[in-house]
Amino acid sequence: MSTPIRQQYLDLRKRYPGTILFFRLGDFYETFDDDAKLVAEELQITLTSKPMGKDLRVPLAGVPYHAIDQHVAKLVARGYRVAICEQLADPSEVKGLVPRDVVRIVTAGTVTSEASLEAGRPNYLGAFVRRGRDAALALADVTTGEVRVIPGEDALLEAGRSPLAELLLEDLADAPALPLPVVQRPLLSDLAVEAELARQFGEHAQAGLLPGPAAAAAVAHLLIYLRETYPAALGAIQRVRAEGPESGLLVDERTLRNLDVFPAPGKTASLLAVIDRSRTAMGTRLLRHWLSHPLRDREALEARFDAVAWAMGRPIERERAQAVLRGMPDLARLAGKVGARSATPRDLAALRDGLRAVFDLGARLPAAELPPLLAEAVSAFSGAAEPLAALDAALAEDPPASFDEGGVIRPGFSPEIDSLHALTRDARSFLLGLERQERERTGIKSLKVGHNKVFGYYIEVSAANAALVPPHYQRRQTLVGAERYVTEELKEYESRLIGARDRLVELERQAFAALLESLAAGLPGLQAVAEGVAKVDVILGLAETAAERGYTRPAFTAGELDIRAGRHPVVEAAVGTGRFVPNDCVLGGDTQILVITGPNMSGKSTFLRQVALIALLAQAGSFVPAAEARLPLFDRIFSRIGAQDDLAAGQSTFMVEMVETAQILHRATPSSLVILDEVGRGTSTYDGMAIARAVIEFLHNRKEGAALTLFATHYHELTALEGVLPRVRNAHVAVREEGGEVVFEHRVVPGAADRSYGIHVARLAGLPHAVINRAEHLLSEFEAQRQPGASSPALPANGRVAPEAFQPALFAAVSPIEEELAGLDVDGMTPIEAIQKLYELRARARAGRVPR
Repeated sequence: MSTPIRQQYLDLRKRYPGTILFFRLGDFYETFDDDAKLVAEELQITLTSKPMGKDLRVPLAGVPYHAIDQHVAKLVARGYRVAICEQLADPSEVKGLVPRDVVRIVTAGTVTSEASLEAGRPNYLGAFVRRGRDAALALADVTTGEVRVIPGEDALLEAGRSPLAELLLEDLADAPALPLPVVQRPLLSDLAVEAELARQFGEHAQAGLLPGPAAAAAVAHLLIYLRETYPAALGAIQRVRAEGPESGLLVDERTLRNLDVFPAPGKTASLLAVIDRSRTAMGTRLLRHWLSHPLRDREALEARFDAVAWAMGRPIERERAQAVLRGMPDLARLAGKVGARSATPRDLAALRDGLRAVFDLGARLPAAELPPLLAEAVSAFSGAAEPLAALDAALAEDPPASFDEGGVIRPGFSPEIDSLHALTRDARSFLLGLERQERERTGIKSLKVGHNKVFGYYIEVSAANAALVPPHYQRRQTLVGAERYVTEELKEYESRLIGARDRLVELERQAFAALLESLAAGLPGLQAVAEGVAKVDVILGLAETAAERGYTRPAFTAGELDIRAGRHPVVEAAVGTGRFVPNDCVLGGDTQILVITGPNMSGKSTFLRQVALIALLAQAGSFVPAAEARLPLFDRIFSRIGAQDDLAAGQSTFMVEMVETAQILHRATPSSLVILDEVGRGTSTYDGMAIARAVIEFLHNRKEGAALTLFATHYHELTALEGVLPRVRNAHVAVREEGGEVVFEHRVVPGAADRSYGIHVARLAGLPHAVINRAEHLLSEFEAQRQPGASSPALPANGRVAPEAFQPALFAAVSPIEEELAGLDVDGMTPIEAIQKLYELRARARAGRVPR
């Protein structure tokens, strides 16, 4: 039969399947049974056991209560869900079994521990819903209270460009091909959706707030899931922001990855790392959002450019403001803790320091001179006044981490707290006075007054002075060489002191809770302050980057891309300013598609990427790495770069390439920018060449107009399209030969490359000399055997390959030695016989019996 506490655990265990249940027992969180075995293995802690009934001993693994966050962080990072069971009463005040219950479930999308989070990266819980033809994705960051809704069929693309940690779905068929936890949720009725939204936002929440039934259902799923897992987080959710897909430039996860916009596993270089000069985590998170969600609103972009230009032209004011930002805490996540009522005294002290810095920041930005976007951000700082006044009035200047000894509430805030605090503070002086008094009264010069947690206050007398102990002393503890006593006076003081300390802690907790509630009541203002600071931080940082790296303000035109002396921001940062070779790029009018040829390693891919990155930076509101840049407002940027497979989905490298190319061809519009690198390389020469040409023709001949396209290829045959398709032009990366060696100039110039220089690249890569020499010999043979007048197996104008088209043989006829090798019974030969035969064959080869 189980003990009562074992039964309590088992009852909770049944209620929370699929989780690891941490069960609070005193100063430890314990796990039992299979959970204990798993936790011991995953966390590398000792697996023990505990008797929990007659003839019952169960596995046990626990962690100290003060270390729970770091252990839960490890488990959640490895894909587990963790339920936290707390004691709901003080064990010292309860007779019998202490009541316990699960207070929260920690999942990948609801984790709040700093050990699990990256300061400059949001952590989104998402919910995707379909309602007929309507679809929407809702995202919530529980650390800040931010909630966004993205409506439309393409809403799931948002899952790739926002840092999504966990996704809720009604239908698992909607799951994106991304490595993240997916949780199936039940279908919500319209009535349930309406009730949940009203519960959180008020009765008329849906009207004008959410764009359609799918968006409303997605938000409702988030709220219900948080109510089940982390109900306190709902206090930080005050509003929902709807984002229309038509308002921005759509860049999917693949393109962000291909362009190295954000850091990736195994890579350190990224666009974010190069341009991010934010001094706060809030600024870095906002900059991430600007880069992953570029705009198409010209007026909004010009406002960002005006703000960056203002800060760029005032380096002294910028540096002074950035000095304030450098020490500012994460106001957004502190506001999130306020909303969840999980803030500690130290958290509120950090919030107060941050709000003081906000006014200092505002003072360093001259309001009368600010451009509209900065002025709007600074105007939000006024929301810091009320919470700062409340914090200054109630919170001690340097509060302790806990309430155990008092000192959380500022002196003068509460007369009762002050008197109790004075009593506890004066305990030491009372004890010293009592010690002097008792020494004089008893004549025992070595008498000491002390305290420990087990026996409380005591008077200690050495054994040598036992005869001098007054009769009213009451023995409390015997030590080696000493006795400890108490007196009625000491017991009375102890009782009064303990009561005062308990009362002090209770009153301070009450005052702190009231302070937290008052701050939570003004949460929208706090969140607006954090947003304003983040915006100022991003603008000043972009201005610093532009000034340091020589970036210029872009301009927007209709349908034409004209970049002069453009540079790849990430590569330029890696090789050093002044060493990168800039290039021009002109697209539009009679040049809709640019076919770029040239050797490997010469810079074709870099050129493609830099054009796309310049377009992305411009529509994010940043200055760009170019001497001059005139660009259209693109609706999408598409990229097909590099070779990769998806073996888990049963897709080869070539299949992945074709799937990605198909998506681009279906979705690209005349307002899109398309960059394609080596389409068709994953199959045979003629198949690949035919596919590549067909892709170019499709993009060129679309009735609604061609997307501006950069197409890098090794198929020199495709350069003939310049004479076939009127809006296709050729360009190549220039090379020159010096002393038999090829020098890459990294300049993109008009016209087609004369050859590939592949063997030269192979030599640079370190292939053995024998391989290089043999490759050169074979290349000479192939070129000598080509059809007269043809430089390569070209595609005819109609794109069809004649059956008799020449394809050179890669191997000569089988030699006598090869025939003999094929006939050898290798398995039946002894090692000595095999060596002898090898020497014989070598001798015949050296004698020239093998045709060369």
